[in-house]
Formats: sequence, C-alpha cells, structure tokens
Amino acid sequence: MKPLSGIRVADFTWVWAGPFCTLQLAHLGAEVIRVESSLRPCVTRLLPPWPDGEPGVNRSGYFNQYNQGKLSLALDLKHPEGIAVAKDLVRVSDVVCENFAFGVMDRLGLGYDALRSVRPDIIMISMSGYGATGPEREYVSYGPAQVPLSGLSSLTGYRGSPPMHVGISYGDPTAGLHAAVATLAALWHREQTGEGQWIDLSQWETTICMIPEAIMEYAWHGTQPERNGNRDPWMVPHGIFRCAGEQRWVAVVARDDAEWQRLARAIGRNDLAEDPELATLSGRRQAVERIEQAIEEWTLQRTPMEVTQVLQAAGVPAFPCYDSRNLAEDEHLREEGFFVELEHPEVGRKLHLGIPWRMSGTPCSVTRPAPLLGEHTEFVLRNVLGYDDERIQNLLASGALR
Repeated sequence: MKPLSGIRVADFTWVWAGPFCTLQLAHLGAEVIRVESSLRPCVTRLLPPWPDGEPGVNRSGYFNQYNQGKLSLALDLKHPEGIAVAKDLVRVSDVVCENFAFGVMDRLGLGYDALRSVRPDIIMISMSGYGATGPEREYVSYGPAQVPLSGLSSLTGYRGSPPMHVGISYGDPTAGLHAAVATLAALWHREQTGEGQWIDLSQWETTICMIPEAIMEYAWHGTQPERNGNRDPWMVPHGIFRCAGEQRWVAVVARDDAEWQRLARAIGRNDLAEDPELATLSGRRQAVERIEQAIEEWTLQRTPMEVTQVLQAAGVPAFPCYDSRNLAEDEHLREEGFFVELEHPEVGRKLHLGIPWRMSGTPCSVTRPAPLLGEHTEFVLRNVLGYDDERIQNLLASGALR
C-alpha cells in the first residue's frame, strides 16, 4: 500500500506551484481530484511543448508532466451549483489545496471557515504569493517575480556585473515542495489529535529560504555577498569549463589541497602542482584566473566525457553539464527507473519524469497519465459523491459542469 492510500485531495490549484504540490501527494498514493474548467483552462494546458507540434488543451507536455496520476473534474466555480458540488467534494476529502491570490477562495464561498463547516477536520493549504497577512497580501504574484524579490537574483551573476535571473521560476517548485511537506505534517497532526487546520503558505517566503547563507551573512556581519559567477569561497578551482564542440561544458571542482594537486597533474601541469603559491586555498584564490585559464586550455581539446573520465580516474570531481537530451539518454537514470512512459489518450506513449525517491516499505509508482480536461467528471460525481442520474443531468443542464 502506498503511504497516502485512502487520502483524498480536492485540488483547486493551477499553473505550476500548486499542481507541483499535489503531484507529490499523488505520487505518494493520494487520490487527487483536480477541479478545473473549460471556461478558464489552466495556463499550463495552453503552453508548449506540444507532441508532434500540435497544440491542444490535452496535449501540453508541461501540463501532462505535472499532473500525472490525477483525476479531472470539470466544474464552473462561478456557478452556484458548481460551488455546491465543490463543497460536496470537500465533505468527502481530507485535504484542500489552492494557490489562487489571497481572498479568491473566500470570495467564491470556499474559504477555510466555509469548508470547515462542511468538514470540521479538513486540512486546507493556501499557497498565495505573500501569505494571508501583512501589507502585501493583496498583491498578485508570479513565480518569476519571486526570484528577484527573494534576493536570489542579487546573488546570481558575475563579479562586477549586475544581478541576473537564474533561468527558471524557482518560486513555483520551491513553494510546491514546501506545501507538500506541510500537508504531510498536517495529516500526521490530524492522525494524532483528530484536528484539521489551515496552512497559510507564502511563496515569497519559501523562496527566500533558498538563500539562508546570504541572509545570515547580512544578519551577522552587515555585508552583502558579492556575485561571483560559478566560483566558490572555499574551493578553487570551482566552475564550468568549455570543451571541444559547440556549447559543450564540464564542471570541475577541487575541494581541498590534495585534490588540487591531483587535478594539476592530471591535466599535465606539474608546474602548477609544484608551485608553492598555489599549494593552499588562499594562494589559489589569488591566482584563480590563471588556474581557470590553464584548465580550459586543457578541456578545450577534449569532450566533456573525456574530461570526466580522466579527472574522475584521478580522484577529482568532474562531470559534463547535461542538456535535456543527455538526461533523457542517461543510462543510470533509465536503469534506476526514474523515467516512466505513460499511454495518454491523445498524445500516445511519451517519456515523463517519474518519482525521484524509493521507499522499501511503501513503494510508489506512477500508474496514470495526466487527465484530459474533465475526463473523470462523471466518475467523481457518481462514485465519489454518490450523485444519481437525475442530479447529474440537472447539473449538466444548468451549465455547472464545464
């Protein structure tokens, strides 16, 4: 049995942060019922990549990755009957998850107080941008904005250069993982006490948690860490180096003086290995540009894998900088079973990222592809909520199921 078998999640989330949270719960065995509507499809249903270049609300690789294992209930939450159905779903659920802007669920009539009156021990997690208290709670937030707001961009870039965006929307998956862990803690608490609770999560604050060293440097010393590219204050060299070929790179690190000696000799630079000024970290810091130039002169004559093999054989950490194709074809990841192939009704059998953990006592697996929009509406109404034919037909006629 999976860890969360028997737990049902009413999933009102969309885009990335919320669905990433409920994906983890689905991986753990929860029955996740995603409430969505054709009147306002999830943004990720409308984003590439598209299999075979053909777009469609059920064909987005983005959506289909982050919604594996879930059910889809088509429901118009602006319709009074849609709200009634949503409350019935909450009545038979253990967890409610949402990542709308602050106040949206309350305005829909689905805030925590309203849902607690339906099910007193419900666990509700709200993942707004700035939390439900404080002067900025009304602000609408997006993951890319969380990166500079968190201070992460101030640390990203090269010495003497301005701040840089890190490339992805770290605020979304970071909040999603924090939310999943918080939900597990709340489920454990309810198991011990019988009490549900409302979890107020700030995506901004969870993103700030990614840079504790920088925060503590200012708290302790009143100084702002300087942007320094890929370099590290405690390891020299520490970076990525160009290799033979178009945009081919390798990461190389010497963690201590002994590794530096092995690295220098492995690249044929005994002169550097025997240079007393480079024997210590402080000396290598002073000569970091000369060291990096010597390494890159050597790596440019070799492929990333050739560099990796030579340096690893010498006991020096090194590995190619992978792109998406490298990852998809990696023998270790495939042998580990990290990738899964799921048969999807519209796009066929495609490769997906699977579950990045193993549990010996409660093994987890991906058993269902992402749902078509509204694919499980009738199943949920009949088998989960117990509606009869007349009730379903009335809902269809009212326009609440769309």
